[in-house]
Amino acid sequence: MAQLLFFGRLGDLAGGIERQMILSQPHAITDIIGLLDAGDRLLGSALAEPRVRYAINGAIVDGDTLVEDEDELAFLPPVSGG
Repeated sequence: MAQLLFFGRLGDLAGGIERQMILSQPHAITDIIGLLDAGDRLLGSALAEPRVRYAINGAIVDGDTLVEDEDELAFLPPVSGG
């Protein structure tokens, strides 16, 4: 199972910071966002925002990167400093 992690306000929208998803084959991150959007339009829209970054197993990647069944996919919201 792929582990999905939602940080910051994305965790609030997702109803928690963790979800698991069974992937019978590799999926692009954009495809996973589409699957999540089908169940929750507000979450899907937030994940598709251009300033949201993605990390697979701790490495920052692009939305077209494939996620395997045992990967950890983190959705990282924009961060503001101060």
